[in-house]
Amino acid sequence: MMSEPAERGASSTTLPDEVWQVFERSLTVDYTSLTRAGAPIMVPVTPYVGDDRTTLDVSTGLTYPTKAERARRNAKVSLLYSDALGSGLARPPVVLVQGLATVRDADLQANTDRYVRLALAKTPAAFQGQPKLLLRRLGWYFGRIWVQVTPMRVWWWESATLPDEPGHWAAPPDTEAPASDPAPPGKQPAAWLDPPSDWRATAKDVLPRLDQRSLSWVGAGGFPMSVPVLGLDETGEGFTVRVGSHLPGPPSGPACLTVHSHPAEFTGQENHTFIGEVHGAPGGELSFVIERALADWSLTGNTLVRSLGFLRKGRQLKPRLASEAARRGQPVPVVRLPHA
Repeated sequence: MMSEPAERGASSTTLPDEVWQVFERSLTVDYTSLTRAGAPIMVPVTPYVGDDRTTLDVSTGLTYPTKAERARRNAKVSLLYSDALGSGLARPPVVLVQGLATVRDADLQANTDRYVRLALAKTPAAFQGQPKLLLRRLGWYFGRIWVQVTPMRVWWWESATLPDEPGHWAAPPDTEAPASDPAPPGKQPAAWLDPPSDWRATAKDVLPRLDQRSLSWVGAGGFPMSVPVLGLDETGEGFTVRVGSHLPGPPSGPACLTVHSHPAEFTGQENHTFIGEVHGAPGGELSFVIERALADWSLTGNTLVRSLGFLRKGRQLKPRLASEAARRGQPVPVVRLPHA
């Protein structure tokens, strides 16, 4: 994936620099993987560019591996870069990537070392002021599984309104992703957070406050598709959804709506995910019928409140660290901070 200028609305053999800037500097990306039943689940995560610049990488905690296990079962995933907050970029394009995922958890210590190095460099404010002794005790958080995404198709638009036909890049026909590391034996850990009992109450609370919204569905070839959401109007069963003018494919079938927000320095986050089905509607609007809301991992409030919430989550997850490492036949990874 080399970089040089390319025209919008035309296929390109290379990716323009403005797209690379989005890959390198975005603090969040909406990552979509597929359930066993083929339904999309989209969550915001922190993106990184692979060390050899052939992959776009995200991670999940060793103690909550579901996002990676979905990708290990079905390698078709998508990455939607539509949140420029904190990137330092002025009016960057919206970028959608469809790719094949490779799950890496055969060397947990190397995974952890890489995440510590990259996370402290990319989101330093999230850890600023924390004693090194405390950071070294956060193995339940820093212990990581990496998901390396080999891009197969990339689209980019001028803005979230998708005002024109997108620029487009496709990998060479013979492109393949490396195989994932073998799945660990034994049973995957159960969910560790309870979902909301009433999606309507959650939606009523969060939608007026959170303006970063994205819709994901399954497109051609079984790959997830994702686009920014411009507006939502509540209905009895869900929402009427307004999206941009030039979609990469028609939204239909199982779908996922994710809303989230974070400060520019990424000192906290609030994420909420709703799953259901999307259907076309007159006038180009979409009907999203919600089945349920998923559990969310949010850290909101002032510094003290966020810190206490983070520690509470750690108490829940810490017991899983040893068992998940043992399932993979490896010692518990330790947090090794980079030298100043």
